Formats: sequence, structure tokens, C-alpha cells
Amino acid sequence: MENTSEHQIKQITLGVLAHVDAGKTTLSEALLYLCGRIRKPGRVDNQDAYLDTYELEKKRGITIFSKQALMQWEDIRITLLDTPGHVDFSAEMERVLQVLDYAILVISGADGVQGHTRTLWKLLERYQIPVFLFVNKMDQPGTDREERMRELKSQLDSGCVDFGDGAGPAAGEAREQFLEELALCDEEVMEHYLEHGTVEREEICRMTAERKVFPCFFGSALKIEGVAELLNGLAAYSREPDCPEAFGAKVFKISRDSQGNRLTHVKITGGRLRVKELLAGTGRDETPWEEKIDQIRLYSGEKYEMLQEARAGSVCALTGLSSTWPGEGLGEETDTEDPYLEPVLEYKLELPEGTDIHRMLQNMRCLEEEEPMLRVVWEEELGEIYVRLMGEVQIEILRSLILDRFGVEVNFDTGRVVYKETILNTVEGVGHYEPLRHYAEVHLLLEPGERGSGLRFASVCSEDQLSLNWQRLILTHLGEKVHRGVLTGSAITDMKITLTAGKAHLKHTEGGDFRQATYRAVRQGLMQADSILLEPYYEFYLEVPVEMTGRALTDIQNMGGECEPPVQEKEMTVLKGRAPVAAMRDYARETAAYTRGRGHLTCTFRGYDVCRSQEEVLARIGYEPDRDEENPSGSIFCSHGAGYFVPWQEVPDHMHLPAYQKQQRQAEETAATRRKETQAVWGEDEKELEEIFIRTYGKVERRNQEGWKRRVAAPAEEKEKKKRPVQTEYLLVDGYNVIFAWEDLKELAKVNISGARHKLMDILCNYQGYKGCQVILVYDAYQVEGEQMEIMKYHNIHVVYTKEAETADQYIEKVVHEIGRKYHVTVVTSDGVEQVVTLGQGGTLISAREFEEDIKIMRRQLREEYLEKHGSSRNYLFDHMDEDLAGHMEDIRLGRTDLEE
Repeated sequence: MENTSEHQIKQITLGVLAHVDAGKTTLSEALLYLCGRIRKPGRVDNQDAYLDTYELEKKRGITIFSKQALMQWEDIRITLLDTPGHVDFSAEMERVLQVLDYAILVISGADGVQGHTRTLWKLLERYQIPVFLFVNKMDQPGTDREERMRELKSQLDSGCVDFGDGAGPAAGEAREQFLEELALCDEEVMEHYLEHGTVEREEICRMTAERKVFPCFFGSALKIEGVAELLNGLAAYSREPDCPEAFGAKVFKISRDSQGNRLTHVKITGGRLRVKELLAGTGRDETPWEEKIDQIRLYSGEKYEMLQEARAGSVCALTGLSSTWPGEGLGEETDTEDPYLEPVLEYKLELPEGTDIHRMLQNMRCLEEEEPMLRVVWEEELGEIYVRLMGEVQIEILRSLILDRFGVEVNFDTGRVVYKETILNTVEGVGHYEPLRHYAEVHLLLEPGERGSGLRFASVCSEDQLSLNWQRLILTHLGEKVHRGVLTGSAITDMKITLTAGKAHLKHTEGGDFRQATYRAVRQGLMQADSILLEPYYEFYLEVPVEMTGRALTDIQNMGGECEPPVQEKEMTVLKGRAPVAAMRDYARETAAYTRGRGHLTCTFRGYDVCRSQEEVLARIGYEPDRDEENPSGSIFCSHGAGYFVPWQEVPDHMHLPAYQKQQRQAEETAATRRKETQAVWGEDEKELEEIFIRTYGKVERRNQEGWKRRVAAPAEEKEKKKRPVQTEYLLVDGYNVIFAWEDLKELAKVNISGARHKLMDILCNYQGYKGCQVILVYDAYQVEGEQMEIMKYHNIHVVYTKEAETADQYIEKVVHEIGRKYHVTVVTSDGVEQVVTLGQGGTLISAREFEEDIKIMRRQLREEYLEKHGSSRNYLFDHMDEDLAGHMEDIRLGRTDLEE
């Protein structure tokens, strides 16, 4: 291999994924062999595979745990991560996806795209990982390269491109077809190809990294055919990811070495990490931790070398850390979201007589740490241990693992489905905890969420009522525990829980008080809500002989499943759909029986949906929420120095804070009353204007703050108003357009935008009084998040604040459209688009500058009329000034000292 300088070598982390028996381990051995890492490729059958290091893997002939190996090909250094192929160990595979730069997806040339292959493809898409495909076992009879390419394009992605003969430099028809396929994957590349007839290598690298192109290679890993071409493709069309300078690392696995040392497997995503350096994080229970690194190990197979420093891009194992967990982000790296796959079957752990169950629980917790998809559940009231697993193969492996690690031979019962619960309506839950010298009250709003949304937490509680540190603590308590529903005691999901109010005591409140109050608030809300049971569903892919299609369809219908129209492929029928896990968990055996081994069923977890046999499940489980002492729904109050228990249904009568929903209803009623009061004081001409507002926008809110006056007319004035003619002329003013067009208002706005707004409002009050038109001043509020449209009466004019995402010109356009044909409408604006719209709707317009001149004329006329009416018996200074200076002095007299000099 050519010796390449350090700065030219690129480094990537590469994962190998496949459906079981597609030849994934064989391909990994071939890659290691060609890169010179091993002397000869190992075989699964011979139990000498380089990466299948555990005894269980050698016995079963399958990969159970992910392992890494280091290799180099030309100018690319590869950290290879081998992952399990069996569906029961998908969780181990999904954890590895978080740290991959690229992936090789192995497809069996004999079997094509299988059920688990589609699941892998969805996961690769979810984590946005670029993919190279290797179609293996092409040496077997009956395999067809063109047919497999058509299948990859139709069932995976149209961006799958054969990088075989056409990818070489030789000219010819195959080369042209190859370039055309590449060009079709990206518009920019297509334009370049049509102009120059080529596709640059850098563009192929970019399209591959952006998941627009998926290079496909064909061969036989066992015979090491096509594997060198795959390595060349990786070297040519991959690129090293950019890493930040600041330290960051992603934890993707926890394991133990042969001496029992805890290993934290990480990928360094930024900066560098040194031995004896302190790392900090937050445990699964939200407890902060800070620990020192003892060793940095760089593994390759079973062997490892010790490093003093690990740089960005390295995948290594750390010792000395006891609180890390898979998916945790260290340094600048963020935590990974919850995995897509989750166990849906729960089994009771049956222990030999005389076994210390608490010691065994600790052992199971250790295994749970290494395998997060192994959910250990401790039923304290029954003294039983339950484990949640993906399937029966995992049960066999777990039984062997417990025997090897702890020397205990265990069994499992037949298992049960893991249900979940959610709610159908919105409720407010209250929790109060006040034994002597303790105090906390929590109010939570529980709202139903979309199916599959999980639990979301938020707060609308005022910091004036409850300090931010207590609010954060409550949100932490919401997420730290699996909250049980009230139907079967199953975990709740698919809802939003919002903290609406809380109360603490200056002397007696401790952190644990809010934990108790929070748990009780959730439970009290669930007791009020309309709860429903959810059950897990499988997405199935069923292949049966054509003559057995009717039997399969009938079975699916009886199971309560849903199925797409059957698709016939040669002598087999393919059925796709979904069905409840409870009904389909044993159907694979049944399928093999009635098809005599010709049928094949692949199931992957689809998610949770409404349980079709809820009453039957509730009767079988027989859960009584009021008797669940670990999850109380009532609260503790204090009276005469002693605490006493209050049942959940009586808590609202004792709680210390008002109910959030009741406050909301009262606020709505108050707003409605104010709207009616406002309508009562509007004149007849103004009522017609409000009708226009309502037709355009519906009911709106009004402001009533200091300086915004609203006066109830006396009865005599009301009679006088009725005698007046109805206003027929409207003036609509784009407020901010005018402010920034007039120099005096523009300068004031730089210092105080509110002062500029009020100044314009005063000017327009005078203008309306003089001209006799109806003035509507419109201000933008479209950039104010959550803003509702508001109208206010300011002296004799109307001021409108638009709602969020609506500009003043949009509002004016709608009003002109409503009244432009019936009344004379003038719009003041310098916005060119708005001017065109106004003219199109039948209105007239003047620019902001022209309107400013009109205001100056109004002022002069007002002065002249005043002097004419009152005479001038004295020698006034104003009489001997020129017109502009007199206007400026008048502004000063009225307090408008910020006009231009």
C-alpha cells in the first residue's frame, strides 16, 4: 500500500448493515482482508470471524453485539463498525447509527430487498446517513443484476445507481448511461452535464453525502469479488466530515471488558480528549455528574491500544466513567432523541428457588445499562422482575448471557404485550403536598397529543407566582419517571403536560415536596380524564404461495389487521399492512406450517394505536388505580399542625391556587363583556365601521391603557348623534409608512417609537376634527409573536394594530375592498404596491409627503380662523413672524419640541 502523508489521509466512520443471512459478516471479513488487517478472511461457519468475538456469537453464528475494527485503503482510514443483522437486536444496530459518517447496506443477490432491509433503509433515512450498497451472493445461480437494480430503485430509492462497468473511465454506451443516471439525481449536475457532457467527481461526492445518489456495487463477499471495487468507490466518493474545534463526543454504547471494567464507547465529534481529563454530564435521572477519564482505548476486534489523546473522528472506549448512558452527548454534543425501535413484549423472569431477587435485580440493571432496549421492570408490590424484549431470539441470548455472567439459570414465562395509555380530553390536574414543615402545590394541564408524539412538557406559569428554578424542577420531575395510567397501570404517552401554576413556601419547601406534588398532579388529572388503551402494532411483509392468498387475507382480517391490495410476484403473493402485535406475535410459525415452509413473514414495530379489545384487556388485567399506593392520586393538606389525606375528587375544594381553566373561562367572559360595553358607546356611524371590521376579521380585542381614552356619551349627546348625517368618507393611514416618511417623526422614532406613534395619533385627531372624515390609523404588529388584532378608540379616531403575520397594507387592502364601492375612501401611503391595489379597489390615495403638506395647510387655516374669530387687539409675536417660523413656534407651544429645526 502506498505510504501517504498524514494530511492527505481522510478518516471516516463506516457501518455495515444488513438483513440477517445477507452476508454482512462475510463482507466485513473481506474488507479487513483486502486492507491487510487480517491474514485470511474468517467464516461464520468456522467460528473464526475476526469481529464475532463473543462465545455466544460463535455458537449461534450471528452477530449480537456491535464491534469495531480499524483499516486503511489507499488514502482513506476507516473505522469499521459491524452491527447485528437479526431483527431482535435492532436496538444495538440503531445505537451505532448515531455515530456513522457512511454506511454499507448489504443486499442478498438471491433474496433481494427483504422486510428488515426496508426497516434499515428507513432508519438510515431518519439519521440522514449516506449509503453505499453492496449486492452480495451474485455468484449464486438465478441472480440477475439488472433485475436487482430495478428492485433497488423501486423499493428503496430512485437515486440508486450502478457504479459497475459504466463508472470506469472507458468511453462507451455504458459510460454515457451511467452519467445520465447521475445527472438525473440533481438539477445543477444535469445542467452541467448537458453543457459539458461530464459529471465531476466532486459533484458525485456531494450528491452521495446529500443522499441524492446511492452508489451500488455487485459481487460475492465469500469469493472476494467486487469488494475491491467497493473500497475504491468509498475512497473516491466519500469525504471526511467537518469537525468543530470545541470538544464534543457522542456515547453510543456501554459494555464491560473481561475484567468487568465499565467501558463507555464514544465517537469524538469535535476537538480532542486527553487522559485524566474531567468530563461532565447529566444522568438519565437528570442528576449532574463529573468524572475523570482513566484510559482511552482504541479497539480493533478484541485487541486495543492505549491512547493519551483522541482527536475528532476517533471512535474509542473510555474507562473511569460510571454515569454515562447510550445516546448522551458530552461537551458541545447534544443528546440523541429516543430510538425509533422499542420492545413491545414483556416477560416475567423466573428464578431458581433460593435466589436473592434483589441481587439479581442489580445484575439485570447492569445488563440494562449495556443493552438499553432491555427494559427491566421491578414490580415491588409483587416482588417480581419483568424484562421487555424484542423477540424470542433475544430471550435465548439473554438466558445464556445471565448464566455466563452471573451463574444463574433463569427462565421466562410466555410473555405479554406492553400496552400504553393516553387521554381524549383536556383536564387540569392538581397535586398538593403539605405534611408538617413541607409545602408544594402544582397545577398541570393535560392535553391529548397526536398519535406517536410521546410526552411533551411545557410551562406557562408566571415567574412572579413561582420562581424559575422551581419550575425547572417540576419539569424535571415530569420527565424523570414513567407515569402510570389509570386503566391498566401502563405508561402514559401522546399528551402534552403544561405547568400552569405552582406555589412554594419561603421556609418549608424542599425539592422532594415538588416531586410529590408533581406526581400527584399527573395522577389526579388522569383520574378525571377520559382515558383509552393503546396497543402496539406490527408493520408486516408477508410472502405466501399464490394459492394460499385467500387464507392469509382471512387470517389478517381475523387479527384485526389492515392490508394493502395483494401484489403477485411470479408464484408468490406479497401482502403488506399492519396488525396488532398481540394477534400476530405467533403468526410466523403458523405461516411456516400452512405454507409448508414456503411462506415468509417479516414484522417490524409500527407504533401504538387504539386497542381493539380494550374491555377484554381491562378485565384480564384488573387494575384498580385507587389501590395503587405507589402512584397516589390524592393530596396531603395540613390542618392544626398535622397532615391529612384528601381523595383526588375532593382536591379542587381544598387547593390553594385558582383553577387555570376556570381563569381562562372568566377571562373570555370578561373580554366578551367588554366588547359589548364598547359597542354600546360607539355612535351610529361607528357601529357601521365595526360591522366592517367584523365582516373582515371577525371579533377582535381592544386595548384600554393609560392615555387611550374612551368616554361614555351622555343621553343628550346620544340624541344629538342620531341627528348627525352618517359619515361617508374614510381616511386610512399606514402608520409606520407615514412615521418613516416624515423627518420629524422619523427622528423621534429613533429615540422613542411609542412617542412617534402617539404624536401621529394626536395629529390625526386634529385632522379628523377639522376635515370631518372618519380616520382609521393602522400599525403593523406582524412581527410580534402571538399578537392578536386589536382596535382602540383614541379620542375621535380609530387605531388598529394588525395581528401576527399581517402587515398594515394587507389590512388596508381588505378594508378598501369592503367599503370602497359604497363610500369614498382615501389611503395615505407611499407604498407603491399598496397604491396600485387601492386604485384597483376604487379608492383614492395621497402619498405620505402630500399628506404632510395637507397637515401644514390645516394648521395654517386653523390659525387664520382663530385670529379671524377672536381678532388681534394685542401685538402678538406670531403676527410678525414668517409662516414657517410661526408654525415652528406653535409646535413648541404645544409641547412638540422634537420637530425639525
